[in-house]
Amino acid sequence: MSPPVQLVILLGKDSPGIFDAVPERVHREGNDLDTAKRKFRMAAYLWQAFTGEQMYRNGFGRRSFRFEEEWQSGTLTFRDRASGQMRSEAKIHVVRCDKTVKELRDLDLAQQYDKASRKGDLFNIAMEAMKGYFKPTQGQTQYVSVLLLDAHWDTNYKTITGHAALGGGSNEVRLAVFGSQALQSYPSCLEEVIPAFTDCTRTDTTFVANDCNESGSNWEAANIGIGAHLHETGHMLGCPHQESGIMLRDYVSFNRTFSCREPYSTRTKSPGMRLCLPKDECGWHRLDTLRFRHHPCFRLPSDNPINGDESVRVWPVDNGKVIVTAPTGLAFIEIFTGDDSTCHAWVEYSNGDGSSGGPPRQVMLTENDLKSRLAEDRKNQKMKLCMHSVGQGDHTVEDFGQLTSKSSVVKLPNGQIGFKGSQLGTSQQAGSRPEQVILESAVKQTKLLTSVKVYHGFAVDGIEFLYEDLTSQLFGKRGGQPGGSEFPLGMELPFDSNYPESY
Repeated sequence: MSPPVQLVILLGKDSPGIFDAVPERVHREGNDLDTAKRKFRMAAYLWQAFTGEQMYRNGFGRRSFRFEEEWQSGTLTFRDRASGQMRSEAKIHVVRCDKTVKELRDLDLAQQYDKASRKGDLFNIAMEAMKGYFKPTQGQTQYVSVLLLDAHWDTNYKTITGHAALGGGSNEVRLAVFGSQALQSYPSCLEEVIPAFTDCTRTDTTFVANDCNESGSNWEAANIGIGAHLHETGHMLGCPHQESGIMLRDYVSFNRTFSCREPYSTRTKSPGMRLCLPKDECGWHRLDTLRFRHHPCFRLPSDNPINGDESVRVWPVDNGKVIVTAPTGLAFIEIFTGDDSTCHAWVEYSNGDGSSGGPPRQVMLTENDLKSRLAEDRKNQKMKLCMHSVGQGDHTVEDFGQLTSKSSVVKLPNGQIGFKGSQLGTSQQAGSRPEQVILESAVKQTKLLTSVKVYHGFAVDGIEFLYEDLTSQLFGKRGGQPGGSEFPLGMELPFDSNYPESY
């Protein structure tokens, strides 16, 4: 079973549980916690449907992330609400953090306030609250998308307080956070989806925000709120910014996937599109769908089991060629040129739903092949490669040209030629220095390697190779646990051996 995306509404410890809305909306549908849950749930189902359609159009079937569900009175249609029909629907967790509403709305935390000095603190507050609520265990990552209900339009400072649009996290908790400033414009059930994306009512900034000056009407506010929160959820799922799509800012046309025409746009000061065709919609970038294809949240029961070794390894060989191996299979390679932070070229190895055996476990790369995928004005620039495995591992080669150059060639003591691999480790700590070791047992037939000793504490400090003639070679240093942990070669280790852990 794939891990679910958890949906959470986060409140201050003294929050009344209401969100910004104009008086007419408050009178017609309310702005309490129950209304917020219905609207957030419906927005999440729009994310799920949108993503499934995008995966289908990219040839990966209708894969999408799932939500944790609970048996409750149905909220997705008017009919269910009227009849009290029970259904299994996405669960909205309601979590109160240890901060007051006043603390959460501090201008110094407001992401859109120019003078704020702690713009990342709301993300940290949410992260601590999620760790305390879900209590993640090692190896069981929680994927959480949070709605900050206490976000508030401050009419004095003309900024949204209690709001942050951020996504990221760690192996314990992957987190996306977004404010509730546009929540009033969201649909709360299926019957309200089309009305929400065609509502031309102007945004009244006496009561609610015109977020980024792109939410001048209700339908545009729904685009920004639902779409930008999906953007942050994309970061939570591992997606970086892209050259187009949801992970740029194309979500301003999120409505076009769900409606066939578009009202007047206050953002562009122009009439909306009279007929919205698939080519006019926003979408996930191809690289995003490649990430999703093998992401744990997108796995299906019919998918083959994945090897536990998620690593990607790079091996330079003769004639400027490089071999890349990945036990789980190589999913795709991103090619960056110059100082680019956004990928414009890539090599992909995923083939739909894997009916032909899945991605290759070994590929050979050449500089000419990689350059053939670049625009003419980029072919002479330095190439950085980011390689991604099916098991969600990755490896970065900072300079492919250097990896295949003479600087990667090593003359061994026996006169043979060897090749350096990519650098192992990226430590930036003071006193760190690069090291390389050529094992004597690899070049001397009379040299017998008998055991390997690992020096470690919370991380690996060094590795020592011990030989039958009582000599040894040290890679790194003898730090951490005194004496290290020794592993004799050719002997079966006991089940309860104390293996070192690297973080």
